[in-house]
Amino acid sequence: MELSNILAKGSIINCAKVTSKRQLLQQCANQIEQDIGVSSQLIFNSLMAREQLGSTGLGNGIAIPHGKLDNINGITAVFVRLEHPIDFDSVDDMPVDLVFMLIAPTGSGADHLKALALVARLLRDDNITKLLRQTNDSDKLYQTLTAPTQNINAA
Repeated sequence: MELSNILAKGSIINCAKVTSKRQLLQQCANQIEQDIGVSSQLIFNSLMAREQLGSTGLGNGIAIPHGKLDNINGITAVFVRLEHPIDFDSVDDMPVDLVFMLIAPTGSGADHLKALALVARLLRDDNITKLLRQTNDSDKLYQTLTAPTQNINAA
């Protein structure tokens, strides 16, 4: 699996101006609605239900919110680079500024887990996160995120 298969070039939200987790998740849901035509409210509800189980804030300023929906064809992603970090109830209590959101079909167990693992491995790479934080260019963000996975340090 390559991130370019699930992350469209138009699904990069650069320097988003949100002030809360709720507002961020709604913005991600709105983007996914544009990408796949599913109601942003259904997407938002799925993301919020997952967050109620435990925060998807991994630490080091990174979050990977995710959810599952019926009647979608495949995994879809949105990447958000926030203008100002926000509280995300992360495991290290640090605010989040890099967000990679995933929505997967309800029955996609293994593929969903593979996508989560791929994103987590990518965002654990300090060189990658440094590049993501240093650019304001959406094309460069996309290129950094979708570079071939053999360039990513294996966990």
